[in-house]
Amino acid sequence: MITKMKKLTFLVYHKEHEGFLNSLRELGVVHIVEKQQGVADNSELQENIRLSNRLAATLKLLQNQKHEKNAVIATEGGTAARGMQVLDEVDALQTEHGKLSQQLQSYAKEKEALEAWGNFEPDGIRKLKEAGYVIGFYSCSEGNYKEEWETEYNAMIVNRISSKVFFVTVTKAGQEVDLDVEQAKLPAYSLSRLEALYDTTEQAIEENEKKLVALSEADVPSLKAALKELQSQIEFSKVVLSSEQAAGDKLMLIEGWAPAYSKVEIEAYLNDAHVYYEITDPMPGDDVPIRLNNKGFFAWFEPICKLYMLPKYNELDLTPFFAPFFMVFFGLCLGDSGYGLFLFLGATAYRLLAKKVTPSAKSIISLIQVLAVSTFFCGLLTGTFFGANIYDLDWPIVQRLKHAVLMDNNDMFQLSLILGVVQILFGMVLKAVNQTIQFGFKYAVATIGWILLLVSLAVSALLPKVLPMGGTVHLVILGISAAMIFLYNSPGKNIFMNIGLGLWDSYNMATGLLGDVLSYVRLFALGLSGGILAGVFNSLAVGMSPDNAIAGPIVMVLIFVIGHAINIFMNVLGAMVHPMRLTFVEFFKNSGYEGGGKEYKPFRN
Repeated sequence: MITKMKKLTFLVYHKEHEGFLNSLRELGVVHIVEKQQGVADNSELQENIRLSNRLAATLKLLQNQKHEKNAVIATEGGTAARGMQVLDEVDALQTEHGKLSQQLQSYAKEKEALEAWGNFEPDGIRKLKEAGYVIGFYSCSEGNYKEEWETEYNAMIVNRISSKVFFVTVTKAGQEVDLDVEQAKLPAYSLSRLEALYDTTEQAIEENEKKLVALSEADVPSLKAALKELQSQIEFSKVVLSSEQAAGDKLMLIEGWAPAYSKVEIEAYLNDAHVYYEITDPMPGDDVPIRLNNKGFFAWFEPICKLYMLPKYNELDLTPFFAPFFMVFFGLCLGDSGYGLFLFLGATAYRLLAKKVTPSAKSIISLIQVLAVSTFFCGLLTGTFFGANIYDLDWPIVQRLKHAVLMDNNDMFQLSLILGVVQILFGMVLKAVNQTIQFGFKYAVATIGWILLLVSLAVSALLPKVLPMGGTVHLVILGISAAMIFLYNSPGKNIFMNIGLGLWDSYNMATGLLGDVLSYVRLFALGLSGGILAGVFNSLAVGMSPDNAIAGPIVMVLIFVIGHAINIFMNVLGAMVHPMRLTFVEFFKNSGYEGGGKEYKPFRN
């Protein structure tokens, strides 16, 4: 259900503009129409947006820090001023961390270069040079090393590593050394000095990271407060820039939307504010913001609808219509009573034991509980309970349940197709209703014709005694349906255009409808595959456990728990994705859903 909206137009004296916006924000029910002119060119707003991005990135960085088990983490308090200080402190720590990391990498490379030569003092090399002797550092492969270099250049092998020879030459100053080998360029530090620098830098990085962790434990609330205040400023600036000048620059024109139920409250406020205003109904073509207003069971499925897109203002909200189907589809895809019971107990335990549960979290938990109940009862159709068949139990109540609800694979296959036909036909009925609401009844005539045609064919196939296929009554229905399809598929156009479009629609319906119905086979296939995989894990748990009184049960439980955990994760993911696919593609397409609505976001603190 979509909340009815009213269009608001305000004229405010320019000196009272910002004060009026502040009071409008306190009211907290008006969705301001944002206009892009001036927003991109406003340097202050763009700077605040960049600052907001920095705060969000810093907040995410601190929230991802790992803490000790006994660490005390602040969850409340904090001020926006402290948050801005934390931003600067984190930036400084990050800059320092980057420099230290580069320094550490440099020391690591220099250490690696010196390790082959051993620990010596570069000062000794310098003193030898002052005394007239030059020390050269070279390396080459074993095969390229020549012993005559030891006589000619006083070569001495220092190290051999992986068939590579590291050697030095000692020559008098001015003597030319002609060696076709790689000459090493060594750092200005000794190996021991480099190791000390490396350790010091590593310790500095650890201290830097500890400071970051300390900030994450104490100042996340302050960062959140700063981000919230800045986002409020950004929103206010956008609203200011969305106002248009009128009567020169003396008056400011502001447009917005508000739920119709808040009209009395808004009028009472505006009458006291002494501003000119108009409250009108939406006109065709207005981009009205959408606020879904479903209650109870149906409200829990609103996030699924929002994953696709919100409806337009003059469209039907399909959330109440796909919710029961989605619940059943999820249960059939998961298809294990044990898994359903596990999900229900887990969601219920979290709801009871969690210290603080937000309204949105409660809605999600309620959705999980409903889907879990559906899974439990759908699992009874096949008797699957954690991969085992509960109908193998020779209990009277279980056997009575078996005779009442048990369905084999062929029955489940047929059930999937029947559910597909029912949902598609139901979607076409909604399409006719939607077309009648949006454009008028004559635009829904062709859709009604298709519904009559398909329903009559289904009744003739399933109940030939009630409506014989090809009988007089059936032929009359087919004739009426054909007239509706070929003559009213596009009201206002000439008859030949309508017939041509009718033929094209017939081709699309004949080819698309079969594919749409067959898509629902996935409900049967996913439930079957999940049950088979659960049975495989049960067999592995029994077959791979050793014949030992202690180790056997432990191994069996481990395989059982790990296997079913993997299976639950995979099947729950599939049980969410595939019903969504059936809803968003098959159901929404056949119901003529367009979507594209913009969410209602009131301007408030």
